[in-house]
Amino acid sequence: MALFCILAIIRGQAAAAAAIGGPFELIDQDGKPITDQDLEGRPFLVFFGYRHCPDICPTMLFEMSEVMRVLGKDADRINALFITVDPERDTPAGMKDYLSSFDPHLRGATGDRKAIDTVEKEYRVYAKKIPSDNGDYSMDHSAVVYLMDKH
Repeated sequence: MALFCILAIIRGQAAAAAAIGGPFELIDQDGKPITDQDLEGRPFLVFFGYRHCPDICPTMLFEMSEVMRVLGKDADRINALFITVDPERDTPAGMKDYLSSFDPHLRGATGDRKAIDTVEKEYRVYAKKIPSDNGDYSMDHSAVVYLMDKH
């Protein structure tokens, strides 16, 4: 179903509008600024997660990579973004290393806590730090891949 929706958007077929998304200013895995305006003009996938996620995030990023593989050359006509919910640990360099295991179309984004809070609010993402007994923590978070149109 998701691949069908992506192909429909790539081919210019209309999709129902939703009140999801909005302006953001983050830093990509290469340390360069990335904004919502950089993604305009192409449909895009966006997923929120974090590098230390034990299961959901790598599975979703693998599935996004598979969609890109199946799209073949059409994968160049869309964008795919992985936005961290854990900016304290997910540096641009860490994101770059982590994403090297997935399709090269996937772009990572991080920022300071305020910038991440803003983009989470725009996309209605739930994320919460969960402390563990050993002093470390995990992140409880939404597990949705958004498919956004080119606008």
